[in-house]
Amino acid sequence: MGSVQTPIGIRSSALLETSCGYLLQELQMIWDEVGDDQFEREKVLLDIEQECLDVYRKKVDNANISRAQLHQELADSEAEFTHLLLLLDERSLPGRPEKMTGTLKEQLESIAPALREMRIRKEERVKQFRAVQGQIQKISAEIAGESEYNDLSSNVLVNGNDLSLKKLEEHQNELQRLQNEKIERLQKVESYISMIRSLAAMLGTDSSLIITKVHPSLNELSGLSKNISDSILDKLGSTVRSLEADKKARLEKLHQLGKALTNLWNLMDTPQKDRARFSNVTALISLSSKDISTPGSLTLDIIQQAETEVRRLDQLKASKMKELFLRKQIDLEEICKRSHMEIPSQLEMESILKLMNSGEIDHADLLTSMNKQITQAQEEASSRKAIMEKVEKWILARDEELWLEEYSRDDNRYSVSRGAHKNLRRAERARVMVNKIPALVDMLMAKTKSWEEERNKPFLYDEKCLTPRYRCLQCWKSIIC
Repeated sequence: MGSVQTPIGIRSSALLETSCGYLLQELQMIWDEVGDDQFEREKVLLDIEQECLDVYRKKVDNANISRAQLHQELADSEAEFTHLLLLLDERSLPGRPEKMTGTLKEQLESIAPALREMRIRKEERVKQFRAVQGQIQKISAEIAGESEYNDLSSNVLVNGNDLSLKKLEEHQNELQRLQNEKIERLQKVESYISMIRSLAAMLGTDSSLIITKVHPSLNELSGLSKNISDSILDKLGSTVRSLEADKKARLEKLHQLGKALTNLWNLMDTPQKDRARFSNVTALISLSSKDISTPGSLTLDIIQQAETEVRRLDQLKASKMKELFLRKQIDLEEICKRSHMEIPSQLEMESILKLMNSGEIDHADLLTSMNKQITQAQEEASSRKAIMEKVEKWILARDEELWLEEYSRDDNRYSVSRGAHKNLRRAERARVMVNKIPALVDMLMAKTKSWEEERNKPFLYDEKCLTPRYRCLQCWKSIIC
């Protein structure tokens, strides 16, 4: 048979009545035996009753305190849960009781899992905030140029008043912006470093020293994180501009040296094999700064070698110029002689030589003038070619005419002798040529007159005018013969 449970209050009362009744009976027996009076007995019973009430009251008070604590704990749990919902911007949470019922302990037990879940979510959210804000501080420090930054996310202070996903997204967007800025700055730094290396290679300087001077972290061998601050970017840009200015200055210097070398070579007719040694310098004359990127093309050694060569050629020029001048003088005289043109006077040439020796005349200008005279002489000789051909024919006809006159005076011209038949044939050809002289003279005069009108000056043949006042053979004889 199952036992019937008795309520705690009834069971306690029955137990009390049984125990207290037995003890009271025992106390009564003691009093009867001792002989205590009724007054004393009632006083003791009142004391016992009061002591029982005090014990009950204490127990009730303790129970009230526990109940109040449970109410407070439940209220705190609900308040914390609500606060965490608002803090994390969570609208709902699976497993959260919609309406709590039962005893206080049952209600506490029902909300405890959801509260633990919210606390875990808060800790995870704080970690996310700390990680994101730590990266933001780290990248911000790098952009600011701080050489040392303690990358301990635990030291990051997280604002506990707003841990919503929206706020976290704002921090993540800020982190993304900073990461993009960092990438752009790193790209700028790498671009500047690449330009410095290229320019340093062209100028023949050590790029690593230049880069390290800007900041040690920019040297790949340093093992440090590259400084990407505004000041470093400014220094890199200034360094690049300085190197570009050096590049431009050296290129201009080499342009000057290349032109000087070319002029000196041309003045002294330097052979190509001797010019080849400085072809790297002369090749730069037509190039601008942006067209040059070859390493070692603008070193100080190249400039110094070119300067040395220019000085050497300048010293050699004085002795060579006289030789070149005399050679060109001979060339000019040969052209004039072949075309029977006027030859520059010897006195004038000697005067020029004296000026050359004294240094009172620029060698380059003098040779340029001589080259111009030679060119003009060649052009004039070419324009006289047709007339000179007619003159040569006339001279040949004149020579045949003179021979024919002597032949006609020879009384033995018809005798039978060795070679007489050859003279007869020559005489026949001579008569034909002599008969053509008038027409040849007319043609020669026409061409000469046309030449003179075209150039507005007389046609001189060995310093004599080739257009006689009277058209007669005798006048032509006096000019050419």
